Amino acid sequence: MLYWLADEGGAFNLFRYLTFRTGGAVLTAMIICFVFGPSIIRWLKAKQGQGQPIREDGPQSHIIAKAGTPTMGGFMILLGLGVSTLLWADLSNPYVWAVLTVTLGFGAIGFADDYMKVTRRSSSGGLSGKVRLVLEFAIAGGVSWFLAGMDGTNLGLPFAKNFLVNLGVFYIPFIMLVMVWAGNAVNLTDGLDGLAIVPVIIAASAFGFIAYMVGSTVYTEYLGVPYVAGSGELAVLCGAVIGAGIGFLWFNAPPAMVFMGDTGSLALGGMLGTVAVITKHEIVLGIIGGLFWLETISVIVQVVSFKLTGKRVFRMAPLHHHYEEKGWAEPTIVIRFWIIALVLAIVGLATLKLR
Repeated sequence: MLYWLADEGGAFNLFRYLTFRTGGAVLTAMIICFVFGPSIIRWLKAKQGQGQPIREDGPQSHIIAKAGTPTMGGFMILLGLGVSTLLWADLSNPYVWAVLTVTLGFGAIGFADDYMKVTRRSSSGGLSGKVRLVLEFAIAGGVSWFLAGMDGTNLGLPFAKNFLVNLGVFYIPFIMLVMVWAGNAVNLTDGLDGLAIVPVIIAASAFGFIAYMVGSTVYTEYLGVPYVAGSGELAVLCGAVIGAGIGFLWFNAPPAMVFMGDTGSLALGGMLGTVAVITKHEIVLGIIGGLFWLETISVIVQVVSFKLTGKRVFRMAPLHHHYEEKGWAEPTIVIRFWIIALVLAIVGLATLKLR
């Protein structure tokens, strides 16, 4: 919205610069969360009464320590992210709307799931897994079809200069899987105070940088990565995620005053997946988002092992609960997982140059 003021010239010319608008998006989203966060938390507490239902099959310490904490705090993130993006991004850019569609669409699915759990007072009383996946794939399918029409069906590969693989008819199903996996992987990671939001901030920072590079012919020629015209505008949206994430972390830091719930985790994961698809860095998402992969794989391994052998590989899944059961303190797990996420993001960004 403010981007259009650049046509007025003078001081308004600042709004033409992507870096300036990205910084503005970070600050705006953060301020929105700081200002409206306390009111949103009070409203959620009033509506939810006893707070988020705690899994009875989860760590027993959670039943006491986390009882009464409201969920659906992802609404705070979406508010900051959405308003900031609409304010600072170039709204004529179709990629902005593609990412917002997945982000808000997945957020709506998560909101419905959270709302059903809270009203039914059961951690398993939300949307069924099949219904959730059908809705997620429906949204991802529509956006994937749109993106394939704009950018073709090529998949970018890391460590190879300007090398694209044409997936043909398999491209749309593949990028649908990327979006849905990313949404649910972040959702699985969201189990301890502050655990999911910081890796999301780190990943959004990395993909904001990638979007900026990929959207510039100067940098893509130098780095040997595919150029995607207009994708640089997604740096603004990533900035909004960073700002909203920092604002949310203020209230989610241990001991958490609010949980993001599926409302936030599904939305943020879907957002990361869509940005990765647009920038042709879908595989790099597997590196930058490696922590989310580890959490997802731990659940898959646990389920498969138990069904085939009757034995569990981990004391509890997802992976962070395994370390809780081993006696690690919650802050220790959270901070060490943050470090892993940071290292993986650095490795992922290194693929831009190692070609």
